Amino acid sequence: MKNQEEHHHNHNHEDTMSHSDHKENHGDHHAHMIEDFKKRFWVSMVITLPIVVMAPMIQEILGYEFGFEGDRYIQFVLSTIVFFYGGWPFLKGLVDELKDKSPGMMTLIALAISVAYFYSSGVVFGLEGKIFFWELVSLIDIMLLGHWIEMKSVMGASNALQELAKMMPSEAHRIKKNGDIEDVNVRELRGDDLILVKPGEKIPADGEIKEGESHLNESMLTGESKPVAKKAGDEVIGGSINDNGSLKILVKHTGEDSYLSKVINMVKEAQKTNSKTQNLANRAAGWLFYIALSAGFVTFFVWYSLGKEFEYSLERMVTVMIISCPHALGLAVPLVVAISTAVSAKKGLLIRNRTAFENARLLSYIIFDKTGTLTKGAFGVTRFASTNEDYDKNEILKIAASLENNSEHPIAVGVLKKARELEMKLDEPNDFQNITGKGITGKLNGESISVVSPGYLKENQLTTPEGAFKDESETVIFILKDHTVLGYIALADEIREESQEAIETLKSHQIKVIMATGDNEKVAKTVSESLKLDGYHAEVLPEDKQKIIKELQDKGEFVAMTGDGVNDAPALAQANVGIAVGSGTDVAAETADIVLVNSNPKDIANLILFGTATYKKIMQNLFWAAGYNIIAVPLAAGVLAPIGIILSPAVGAVLMSLSTVIVAVNAQLLKKQMK
Repeated sequence: MKNQEEHHHNHNHEDTMSHSDHKENHGDHHAHMIEDFKKRFWVSMVITLPIVVMAPMIQEILGYEFGFEGDRYIQFVLSTIVFFYGGWPFLKGLVDELKDKSPGMMTLIALAISVAYFYSSGVVFGLEGKIFFWELVSLIDIMLLGHWIEMKSVMGASNALQELAKMMPSEAHRIKKNGDIEDVNVRELRGDDLILVKPGEKIPADGEIKEGESHLNESMLTGESKPVAKKAGDEVIGGSINDNGSLKILVKHTGEDSYLSKVINMVKEAQKTNSKTQNLANRAAGWLFYIALSAGFVTFFVWYSLGKEFEYSLERMVTVMIISCPHALGLAVPLVVAISTAVSAKKGLLIRNRTAFENARLLSYIIFDKTGTLTKGAFGVTRFASTNEDYDKNEILKIAASLENNSEHPIAVGVLKKARELEMKLDEPNDFQNITGKGITGKLNGESISVVSPGYLKENQLTTPEGAFKDESETVIFILKDHTVLGYIALADEIREESQEAIETLKSHQIKVIMATGDNEKVAKTVSESLKLDGYHAEVLPEDKQKIIKELQDKGEFVAMTGDGVNDAPALAQANVGIAVGSGTDVAAETADIVLVNSNPKDIANLILFGTATYKKIMQNLFWAAGYNIIAVPLAAGVLAPIGIILSPAVGAVLMSLSTVIVAVNAQLLKKQMK
């Protein structure tokens, strides 16, 4: 990682943008390919209809007669259009696969359609034999449909880098030497520039505060759930959100040297290593290619050496090669993928990487981020008390909520939520003011009230009430009238109700559950003990999360990571299965293999069950598709010819259709299983 950082040290922020542009282009290219397959499918389908009507074999099967002089030439012309237009992606794929020395689905399809086309064309122009034009065009149609369905269901090529780059604001307020402020593009910022960041704005670059105090929300970058108080001399991270104070910041890192860009590089590296999983159906197709080729040539030589004429031996060979490419194999995976993707989406699981989804059955470890995943990522009131006999505890909460009513601070949101739950009628404050980094003050019913941090009590030599600090995972605020403490309210990032059930379900599947969080040791320990986790890592940086996963993978474990922040993006990409919680940042969702739309950890148990069911269905379908070959190929070759059984192309076509129907029906059964 270090070398990589040094290597990129001199690049500017434009590189980050170009990564995102590249990803965007990749997405456009993918969408264009889907449209291309769709168009080729419909055009080929329309041309197929007259070919099927004129096909002698179809007439034989359905018992009708339709022919005229020169009908073979019309079939030849129409089939030529379908072969070169509809079959083009497969012919091109054949060249690519043979260049890579890895024949697969494209090679198998191209072999079958080429043999069918050139043999049938030969028959039209004088060769003795049968024409296979309708098998040729129906095979192209089904394979185009299969690829179109497949590409649609896995669309959504990762936009992670684009989403990361989007986290940076596009403009910054740069302070000139004479004190004037100019708005410049973030790309123009250089080290040692002085910038102004107003309340509510994003920090445009890594740097150090020179003037001002504020709270920064870094939760989407570091995982720290509390807004962090920052003052002069403190470091800040580009992309974090400034809360309530104006800051003057000296820029330290820009472009490739920034924290965000380092995260981008980690995501890129992890994604590269993750995209090497091979498609199972493609491997099966690779084997079938060799089988088809061998079986075809063996069939020809056996029949020819047994004294059969050249034309008959060639027809047998062609029949074997066409039958060896099952329509069912082209649909076996895409149909299951399309159904499981649709059903899972209804259940709140968005599948972006189907290989990872199917591999969910292999999980041995799952790593949870804490903030916003196991916990709600929002402060909730855990307890509140009065320390003044003139006020009961509900009055303390009402006073604090009335004063906090004008604040957007996460602590204020937590206090107001509790007041609403208790249906309190709030008073209207006057003279509302921020005490930067320490709390708020104002007038309520003519009295001077403040809601402050423990630091404020210390600074003003006020005694901290007994029992205020019980749990180190809590944040405590104090309510003052003039300079008298009336009471306190304790808040904490609440654990989700669903987390306990989710963890129990995962453990029942023999999956170990650990937590990795940017939050402090005490908070992590409290959550871990409360949920009975198998372990936890606290105060971790993004590269640490990635490292934890890598170490487990090196030991042979199959690891899933669940998270919602930018800090989780590299780990989500590194994991065997990356699961993003939908309420988090777009970037976590874009880096993950699966997104939990409802942010419910319980859905992870469903994910494992669905993934297992999907994998089983794919295996069954591949078995049916291959099983058809095991029966049809020897029969087409004429293994049972001595006892008078030889597979005619017509029966081969029926068997081919039957295996396709079985595969389609079996895929539909997945809907019932996943209810």
